[in-house]
Amino acid sequence: MGRSRRTIPEELLLLALDPTTGTTAQPQSLDLGLAGAQLVELALAGRIAPDGDRIAVVMPRPTGDPTLDSALELLRRRGSPVRAVHWIGGPRLGLRQTYLTHLERCGMVHAVEGQMCGVLPTTRYQATETAISREIRARLDNAIRTGVPPDPRTAALAALAHAVGLGKHLYPGNEGRSSRSRLRDLIRHDPMGGLVAHAVMDVQNGVAAQPRRAQAAGAGAGSVRQPAGRATAQPAAGVPVQSRHGHGSMARVGAR
Repeated sequence: MGRSRRTIPEELLLLALDPTTGTTAQPQSLDLGLAGAQLVELALAGRIAPDGDRIAVVMPRPTGDPTLDSALELLRRRGSPVRAVHWIGGPRLGLRQTYLTHLERCGMVHAVEGQMCGVLPTTRYQATETAISREIRARLDNAIRTGVPPDPRTAALAALAHAVGLGKHLYPGNEGRSSRSRLRDLIRHDPMGGLVAHAVMDVQNGVAAQPRRAQAAGAGAGSVRQPAGRATAQPAAGVPVQSRHGHGSMARVGAR
């Protein structure tokens, strides 16, 4: 796959990034969303496909994207289809930092050095190509406003944005309630995006014991669950920590 197109993990991270503060909304669930977004991107590239509530590798050939290819190789080594909820709930140490480093290398964000409590060195990331973030947001806004079925990439991005709880970040307050509801409803327009989004929500809610049947396109729209308020997984060392305001610093504490 060519690098002229931004991947869904990259777009999800840019959506979550506050352009002025360098923090992200829903930091813990975002980590799950990035793992899920990799699955959607690999599916769109024809490398994997849903098999019930499991993910099967159908073409192990590398995509040319090192981060996606690492995930693809891990899936291939499993030898058999893996449940999406188990894959997304697995350890993904450094995944967000990997994407931040890539976005910095591409010139879409820049690192801002600082200190936490005046002692610990930190690194925050601020968007530099704000036009890109506006274009991504405009695609979601257009799908919500017009009601026209979006393309698969936008539908999957919307599903993941809802699953990780970005709705209240993108469309806050009472005035954004209808937009958040329509964002949730976009989950039905992409079967793979819907499968992955439900798996992300299942991990957050601690629902991993019972298999989930894959939903067909357009089915089950009325039973879409709301994302949990907080992920059950705790952030690992080096992963941004959620603040009391619900935002996470895009910081590598103690890393220089």
